[in-house]
Amino acid sequence: MKRLVLAVAVVALGCAPARAPHKKSAEPPPIPPLYESQGRITEYVTSGRYEADVARVAAAAKVWLEERAPEARRPAIVLDVDETALSNWPAFRVNHWARILQGDCNLERGPCNIRAWQAMGRSPALAPTLDLVRRARQLGVAVFFITGRGDELRETTERNLRDQGFAFEQLFLLPSDRTFTNGTQFKAPIRQRLAAEGYTIILTMGDQQSDLDGGYAERTFRLPNPVYFLP
Repeated sequence: MKRLVLAVAVVALGCAPARAPHKKSAEPPPIPPLYESQGRITEYVTSGRYEADVARVAAAAKVWLEERAPEARRPAIVLDVDETALSNWPAFRVNHWARILQGDCNLERGPCNIRAWQAMGRSPALAPTLDLVRRARQLGVAVFFITGRGDELRETTERNLRDQGFAFEQLFLLPSDRTFTNGTQFKAPIRQRLAAEGYTIILTMGDQQSDLDGGYAERTFRLPNPVYFLP
């Protein structure tokens, strides 16, 4: 917990008015060594706590889905792909949890370029998200994916999702010009477009806050991601 150190000015003369206490700038928390952070991520993922947290969030989303879907007009859900529907942990693990975006992908010795890994189409499904999507389809809810993957990965990503059991209406990928400065600028307008087409987006789910910000969804659900942050 950060400490707030209060410094009280000393009154030089008894008749002088007392000065109000002021706060000194708090010292930033120390940055842990890299190997400690890597160890903490490994323990969180391998201990089962990560999977439990994913399941907890997805279960809450499913409760809301089942409650709201029968009442909504043209109900839909909007989901992120990476670390929401599909997992990149095989690539991140060999990289000791670093996000590498250059070179090839060597899953035995590393390093592994995340984009090269995604191009293989071998990302496994996050089971709680797959269960949510299957329940949505049973209830007649439309399913849309919006991902920060580039459009050059469209065929591979669509195939990977369907191979893992996901059924969906449409997949939106980052366009080739990539002029967006954050994920919200890209994803929120797509939800707005779907709402304008008459869909009621009853929930959106992702692992980054930028997946969820910007409105056009009744509820938002954020999955844990201990490895990386995307604005």
